[in-house]
Amino acid sequence: MKIRPLSIEGAWEVTPVQHGDDRGTFLEWYRFDRLAEAVGHPLDLRQANLSTSARDVVRGVHFADVPPGQAKYVTCVSGSILDVVVDLRVGSPTFGAWEAVPLDDVERRAVYLAEGLGHAFCALTDDATVTYLCSATYRPGHEHGVHPLDPELGIDWPAGAALLSPKDAAAPTLAEAREAGLLPRYDECRAFTATLRRVQDIHPSPPDD
Repeated sequence: MKIRPLSIEGAWEVTPVQHGDDRGTFLEWYRFDRLAEAVGHPLDLRQANLSTSARDVVRGVHFADVPPGQAKYVTCVSGSILDVVVDLRVGSPTFGAWEAVPLDDVERRAVYLAEGLGHAFCALTDDATVTYLCSATYRPGHEHGVHPLDPELGIDWPAGAALLSPKDAAAPTLAEAREAGLLPRYDECRAFTATLRRVQDIHPSPPDD
């Protein structure tokens, strides 16, 4: 498994090693220990989600209040998507920046994004099936969105990518969300991550047998 940081602090791309023969393929799509080594603390798994989307559907940009926020580990188990991480943390050196990673059922890559980052994706195929592990359960009133087609963000979506849910279509722009005080703060996100690392130091994982 290869884990590399993306250009936005707190986001990583994970590429598994696949083992295939005439029977099919086997791979480890998530490794608790390897991710914790890269990120600096374990993913405290609290919820697992799955969605299916028609081609050209865009979901996001979604984020949650920090603390506790909601870190996500995302992969596409069927079909293909363009997965996008957006830095919504006010005060971050890369505030407003985004990075896209293709996820599909061939390379089987995954993306991890820390608390405070925004997440969105576009389905590139029909019946694109996305699953993601989350560090916190859904909390009504504490999860928000930024309009994925906001010109200020300037996300380079594929041509035709414009099928939004009513909720996402009504989401504020980045500037509106910032003015309303909805966006997480970079310093608060870093402080929260530091507490997770301290807990890891106090309660280290047991050694392998």
